[in-house]
Amino acid sequence: MKALWKSYHIRNYNFRLIIYVVILTAIGIAVIGSANEDYQAKQTMGLFLGLIVMAGVSFIDYGFLIRFGWVFYALNIVLLLMVRFVGTDSHSATRWVEIAGIRFQPSELGKILLILFFSYFFMKHQERINSVPILLLSFGLAAVPLYLVLKQPDLSTTIATGLIFIALLFVAGLSYKIILAVLAVSIPAVMIFLSFVLQPDQTIIEHFQWLRIMAWLYPEEYPETAMQQTNSITAIGSGQLWGKGLNNTDVTSVKNGNFIPEPQTDFIFAVAGEEMGFIGGAIIVILLFLITLECILMAAKAKDLAGKLICSGMAALVGFQSFMNIAVTTGMFPNTGLPLPFVSYGLTSLVTLFGGIGLVLNVGLQQKRF
Repeated sequence: MKALWKSYHIRNYNFRLIIYVVILTAIGIAVIGSANEDYQAKQTMGLFLGLIVMAGVSFIDYGFLIRFGWVFYALNIVLLLMVRFVGTDSHSATRWVEIAGIRFQPSELGKILLILFFSYFFMKHQERINSVPILLLSFGLAAVPLYLVLKQPDLSTTIATGLIFIALLFVAGLSYKIILAVLAVSIPAVMIFLSFVLQPDQTIIEHFQWLRIMAWLYPEEYPETAMQQTNSITAIGSGQLWGKGLNNTDVTSVKNGNFIPEPQTDFIFAVAGEEMGFIGGAIIVILLFLITLECILMAAKAKDLAGKLICSGMAALVGFQSFMNIAVTTGMFPNTGLPLPFVSYGLTSLVTLFGGIGLVLNVGLQQKRF
């Protein structure tokens, strides 16, 4: 038990990070209740469950946890395979599994499991991180869960998880020479890839994904597919400075007119923008930034590479996913279908995020001494 529990100093507990997370989640619960009150009670339950998970995880030695890196990796693969073979459908996608009456989304938990595994893997091979065998092995190991998520199909989560992996690889000490070489090859490769994807007879991505890209580029030519994003932009703009107020009955409200399908999930920021205005939207963005920043600051104080990677991974998860979600709701990116961390409805996402924050808190409890 000594390997699992340690004697910690309460002064090293990052209460500031906890406050940011709880305030943001409380705002999310309020906006979810306005978007669809049927989900508010469940999200509130998710907050309390998340707090319990976060508190419990925060006192478990992360050094002990990462010893089970391969177990976490295997668990991730098993859960994703379960989605593929015995998963449940929703909106033409198979992303959920049900175990003992509990329905959850393994790809959300998979992000945390990936962070834990590569924190172990890169720390174990930190002296050889730039060697060809280790790089090939790491990309191969990352490719398996990414492929399984992509086949659900869930391109947006695949991209977000891939970005987390790239961030972990960079923090682990990837050479700048390799980074520049990859950029020199990947940038023109991406341009060529996009030129093929934009062809109407392409078979690289699913047709519905192609439609979303085309609707983003040419909304007037694909009005039905572009409707959700177009209405989202209208909703955010109509909120002006202070918004129309939560739970309002304004007949001109985009949300009240049911012009944004499933507003409590991926497009929750549109509801926040319309009902809380620029001020409310800015508060959400600032809180997301502060949570990301706290994770980065904790990474800088970590006593070892594993701790640095755990904190950096959580910073990447919150930062990248928040940027992608808000970019979609404001029309900067094609419609991708990613939840806004701590704000969108989703118990799996919320509880796993709190678990990830618990890991960051434990790293902070064991920060290096200067």
